Amino acid sequence: MLAWRVIGPQRIVSCSPLPTMVRAVEEDHLNDTGTTPEAVSPLDETPVVDGSTEVSTRRRRISLGLLRLARPRQWVKNVLVFAAPGAAGVLSHGHIALREAGGFGVFCAAAAGTYLLNDTLDAAADRHHPTKRFRPVAAGEVPVTVAATTGLVLLAASVGLAWWLAGGHLALVIAIYASVSAAYSLRLKHEPVIDLACVSSGFILRAIAGGIIAGVSLSDWFLIVVSFGSLLVVAGKRSAEHAELGELRSVHRRALGAYPPTFLRSVRLIAAGITLTAYCLWAFERAHQIGVGHHPIWFELSIVPFVMAVLYVELRFERGQGGAPEDLALGDRTLQVIGLVWALLFAVGVYA
Repeated sequence: MLAWRVIGPQRIVSCSPLPTMVRAVEEDHLNDTGTTPEAVSPLDETPVVDGSTEVSTRRRRISLGLLRLARPRQWVKNVLVFAAPGAAGVLSHGHIALREAGGFGVFCAAAAGTYLLNDTLDAAADRHHPTKRFRPVAAGEVPVTVAATTGLVLLAASVGLAWWLAGGHLALVIAIYASVSAAYSLRLKHEPVIDLACVSSGFILRAIAGGIIAGVSLSDWFLIVVSFGSLLVVAGKRSAEHAELGELRSVHRRALGAYPPTFLRSVRLIAAGITLTAYCLWAFERAHQIGVGHHPIWFELSIVPFVMAVLYVELRFERGQGGAPEDLALGDRTLQVIGLVWALLFAVGVYA
């Protein structure tokens, strides 16, 4: 194999395996210029970088970063859209189940959009967090403009899809969810107590959306259970972050530094107590509504695993765990077993 390089004006040297030819050319060049040429080697050639390969790699990295920013693991929260129709006993109707699945997808798009915008605005603070600093925007893997633009597109698309799926009421719920999330990211996350309400509202709006899609009314007890159950989860999340961040808690989130640990514990206990009371009253109400021919005792029995689940979750929060509630839902086998028992007892009461 031969490699060629220009040595001087009008002179071409071949770097071949034949040393005599190379020496002859070098001597001739030395006679013309009076200097000794540099050694020539095929390894000295500068490799050619394929621009299209570099662009393709960058696009792939950004695409994967956007997927991570969308936080697919947190989409488990969107299962709440099935809560109202499930409790009303209409999920067995094929067309309603299909519409609810569409609502799940709409909320996945809306949630992904809010996560993208939130991470764009929180990039500086996330760099001080032990785990959030690895998020794509904070780590510099995804440009800020790309993340923000993608988030806005997803939010606009989710509102349009909601209107197409169930009309203006669902579109309004999605718009409120997006507005509250934007206000939270811009300002309200720094306000103590208000930040708890903002995050909790996301869970409540998911449950309300499920009722709108299915066309079922939501009982007062149902709304209370969802509202204070959400507050319990959010307060537990803040408790875990408070313990995990230590002295850096105020740097990451100003409101977090304003919470004494005893205050967050009090919020959790109040929320847990109201959630349990409301669920008991709701279960008795559902047993009464089902009527003759069913077995109302199943609703009362579902209270047992529900209480166990709340106590178990509170134990995890008290230990400083639960900073990522989706990890509890997807990774805690004990909690999953308790949840499955509850779901079976309630399903038997509704559908048997």
